[in-house]
Amino acid sequence: MSALLEAERLRFAYGPRPVLDDVSFAIGPGELVGVIGPNGAGKTTLVRLLAGVLAPASGSIRLAERPLSEYRRRDVARRLAVVPQDAHVDFPFTALEVVLMGRAAHLPPLGFPRARDLAVARAAMQRLEVAHLEDRALDRVSGGERQRVLLARALAQEPDLLLLDEPTTHLDLRHQAGIHEVLGELSRSRGTAVLSVLHDLNLAAMYCDRLILLAAGRVLRVGTPSQVLTAEALGAAYRTQVYVGPNDATGSLVVLPLVRRRG
Repeated sequence: MSALLEAERLRFAYGPRPVLDDVSFAIGPGELVGVIGPNGAGKTTLVRLLAGVLAPASGSIRLAERPLSEYRRRDVARRLAVVPQDAHVDFPFTALEVVLMGRAAHLPPLGFPRARDLAVARAAMQRLEVAHLEDRALDRVSGGERQRVLLARALAQEPDLLLLDEPTTHLDLRHQAGIHEVLGELSRSRGTAVLSVLHDLNLAAMYCDRLILLAAGRVLRVGTPSQVLTAEALGAAYRTQVYVGPNDATGSLVVLPLVRRRG
C-alpha cells in the first residue's frame, strides 16, 4: 500500500535555533498515528510543516506521492484538514457557519453551500455531539464545545488526511474518548489517515496504531505503542522515570510517572 503522506529528512529552524532535524516517517491510508514527546520537541512545528503553513529548510513532504509544494492551496484543502492548537475565529459566526467553512474547497468560486454541504456539515456536528449548538455564536460556547465544533469543521472537509494538534485540549474524559472513537471509525470506514499530537500517553497507547516519539527535534522512536512506550525510551525523551505496564481494563498499556509519595 502506498503512503498517503511521506516526510523525508525534514529540517527546520526559527532563525539560528534548530527545531526539527532529520525527521522522516510515512503514514498510510486508514492509519491513526500519534506524535508524542516533551514540550519543545517540535511537535506543533511538525504539524505546521505537514500542513504547508511552514516550508522546511531542507527535506521533502509528499502527499499522495506528489510534492506538497506543487499543490494549490485549494487542492490541499480537499485532501488535508488541520485542527491547530487554540485556533481563533474572530467574528462571532454561528457553530454551523464555522463547520460549513470546511466545505469551502468543495464549492465553486463564489458559490454558496448546497443541500449536500449542509447535510455533510450537520452530520459532522451530530458525530461530535454539537448539533444542538448550530445557531449558537462560537464565542458563546465553552472551550470544549468550541474544540468539538472546530473538529467538526475538519470532518466536514471530508479529507483523506487529518492533522490534529492536541485535539483533546479543553475536553472532559467522556469527550476525549468520544473524539478518538470518531477518529478510529473514520479510519476504519473511510480510510482516513490521522496524525494527532498527543500529550496524554495513555490515550496514545489506547487509540493509536503507531506512535512517533520526538525529542529535541529528532525522531527517537517510531512503531506500535508497545514498541515506543517503553520505560527506557520515555525516560530518555522526557528525562524522568516512568512506569509502563499492562492496563487490565483496556488491554493497552498504562504510563505513569514514578514519583515518591510524600511522608
